Formats: sequence, structure tokens, C-alpha cells
Amino acid sequence: MAAKAHAALRGEGSTVAVAESLTGGLLAAALVDVPGASATFRGSVTAYATELKASVLGVDEGLLAVHGAVHPVVARQMAEGVRLLLGATYGLATTGVAGPEPQDGQPVGTVHLAVAGPGGTLVSSPRLTGERATIRHGAVTAALELLVGRLPSGSSAR
Repeated sequence: MAAKAHAALRGEGSTVAVAESLTGGLLAAALVDVPGASATFRGSVTAYATELKASVLGVDEGLLAVHGAVHPVVARQMAEGVRLLLGATYGLATTGVAGPEPQDGQPVGTVHLAVAGPGGTLVSSPRLTGERATIRHGAVTAALELLVGRLPSGSSAR
């Protein structure tokens, strides 16, 4: 899926940057595993600690205080923040609960993903099941699918 994302990005001369929490760097790793990734991948921020989402990515502190880090608006603001911070055409973000315990009142498997781009921001909240590693890898796949689906040239890259 990462190769499809790069092909779609190349097809429109665009770039992507990622902001990760739940996936802890797996999304960036998947993107850089593709040869030629430097043509479309700007970089990443792994903001695992809640306060970094505010101080580095610009997520609203009040939102974090009320809802915690596992919230669809947090994902949206992370995607928009990393897009701006790293100067990318698209920002892609992941937040959620991989387990083993619930977090911020949210059950294990709660995932919020967002892609921000020239046409606005799209948020997806798939419910994933399985062990911690399965949820994290599933979130990477779902995030890449969200990005490819959002790109105008994504359908031709499949």
C-alpha cells in the first residue's frame, strides 16, 4: 500500500508528512521502505506523549484536556499540524488505543486517522480488533488506504 501511496503522490507532484501516536513510527517506516520514497515523503513526527501533540503539532490544549489524545478532532489537528510544520502537500495522522488497556476512556481498538490536504481534511475512525501489534499494523494499512483514496491520482495507482 505504501508503494501505491508514493505512486499516487508522484502522479500529482505532491508530498506527504506523517504525525504518529498510536503507530509509533510504523507509518513512517512503511513509507520509507519503498525505494525512491525521498521524492514524496517529507518526514514525520512521532508525538507519543500527549503534551507533544500540542507543543509540536499545534493540537488544541483544551481539546486534549477535555477529550484526551484519542479523539477524531485530535487526529484532524495532528494531520493539519504536521502538514504545515513539515511543508508537505498532505499530512497524515494516527491516534488511538492499541492496548493492552483502555486509554482516555476509549476501548482498545479505537483508532482515529486523518489526512489533510489542499481540499481540506478527512477523518476516518475504523474500529480495529486483535492484539496490540495487529491493531498498530492495521492502523498503518488503514492510514495508507485513506491517503491513497484521498489523492486524485490514487485510483490510477491501484
